[in-house]
Amino acid sequence: MLPYARQSVDESDVAAVAAAVSGDYLSTGPAVARFEADLAGWTGGHPAVAVTSGTAALHTAYAAAGVGPGQEVLTSPLTFVATAATAALLGARVVFADVDERTGCLDPAAAAAAVTDRTTVVTSVDYAGLPADMDALRAVADRAGALLLEDAAHSIGTVWRGRPVGSLADLTTLSFFATKNLTTAEGGAVVSTSPELFARAASFRNHGLVRDRGEQRWPDEGPWHQEVHAFGLNYRLPDVLCALGSSQLARLAGFVARRAEISARYDAALADVAEVRTPARPDDAQVAWHLYPARVPAEVRRALFEHLRAAGIGVQVNYIPAHWHPAFADLGYRRGECPVAEQWYREEISLPLFVGLTDDDVDRVCELVRGFFAA
Repeated sequence: MLPYARQSVDESDVAAVAAAVSGDYLSTGPAVARFEADLAGWTGGHPAVAVTSGTAALHTAYAAAGVGPGQEVLTSPLTFVATAATAALLGARVVFADVDERTGCLDPAAAAAAVTDRTTVVTSVDYAGLPADMDALRAVADRAGALLLEDAAHSIGTVWRGRPVGSLADLTTLSFFATKNLTTAEGGAVVSTSPELFARAASFRNHGLVRDRGEQRWPDEGPWHQEVHAFGLNYRLPDVLCALGSSQLARLAGFVARRAEISARYDAALADVAEVRTPARPDDAQVAWHLYPARVPAEVRRALFEHLRAAGIGVQVNYIPAHWHPAFADLGYRRGECPVAEQWYREEISLPLFVGLTDDDVDRVCELVRGFFAA
């Protein structure tokens, strides 16, 4: 079975993990600080807080933004449910705005129409690795007095209009799950252009503990003293996984380049298949492709999916619209609210894309797709 996605781990990664395991720290230690510093090299120098998953990164970012009851978080439905669920768990009302038909990213016009006086955060999702129009969304957020958050789980390594992901929003969340553009097995990070938001995120991922005597309410309790001023959680990413992350970051440029080659090869091989729409490629972005999201007529998508699976090709659909999940349906959300995103879902099929995919693998996938539509 050719998988839909797979991590790329080599001997340098194994050696980095082995060194961390045999060192003095398994949990928080020097590898955490090193990984966070290494991440800043990809985010325009903006600092990162490493956390246990991309979902934890979203939860931490929303908490840093002060999201809570009575507030609204505006986002795209064409995303994994965690983008919305983490805001809902903090008590906010999630408002879904439709996507751009060409890119699958949050449509600034739809976002502007959905803003209210309760909008606290506008959350864009870098679908497949491609950012939305972040300048337009910045204007939407600024007019609303809201923060701009970029869910960049797919897009570390992407550069948009000369600026790297991590420098485009007030808060940016990253994911390092096994199938992402680099991996720490499980893990994520929050990046911020605001020192205040960064400090809140760093505190939240460590229970909200205050150890600085100058900031404590009762600093004379004793040298062991620590305080919690605002509740947080244990979202600390351990040293051993951060060691893997730094090793992976050293190869990220190569990962991005190979993903671009594979994506371009798909484009060329499928260009004359009338039933297949290949991904949009805006001129203003150098995209670190996480997915290859092809679109086909909705009435044949399932048959093509099953045809490829039967031939040993791992394909996927990204994503079930977030507001379709029963948890949101039970809150009153209804199908039909975001017709562009919903039609995108009906047509989308993600073909295999990972660094170890060979040109022959790509050609085999494309031959099977072409054969399906020629039959």
